[in-house]
Amino acid sequence: MAQKSPATSPDYVGLVRFLMQPFLDSPESLSVDCELTQTHKRAWIRIAFDGTDKGKVFGRGGRNIQAIRTVIAAAAQAAGQSVYLDIYGSTAGGREGLSFEDESEERLPPPKPRERRGNGPRPIVKTRFR
Repeated sequence: MAQKSPATSPDYVGLVRFLMQPFLDSPESLSVDCELTQTHKRAWIRIAFDGTDKGKVFGRGGRNIQAIRTVIAAAAQAAGQSVYLDIYGSTAGGREGLSFEDESEERLPPPKPRERRGNGPRPIVKTRFR
């Protein structure tokens, strides 16, 4: 029988570079650091890039960074790990304010539909043109 080799950790640094470089005007400004716990169950990934590329990396409504996060989380899940992502910006002089854990993602419930005021029929509006 073939023995199973222990699960290896994904190459998070290479994966992040591959996913982020197309969004950067200066890919050499990208800095990626990855730490694993001793049990290899959790990975911390720190990303820093030039602040002028922030809009492209995040994308409209954060779509680009969310897609990158989804791919990283899928790679971590396949390896039986959870991932924590920190994004730093060079122009802000520190942490950019986006960090999240894969396990504790909370979403707000959808907004409740507004109820119409008054239960009667809508008034009829007559136009002035004939």
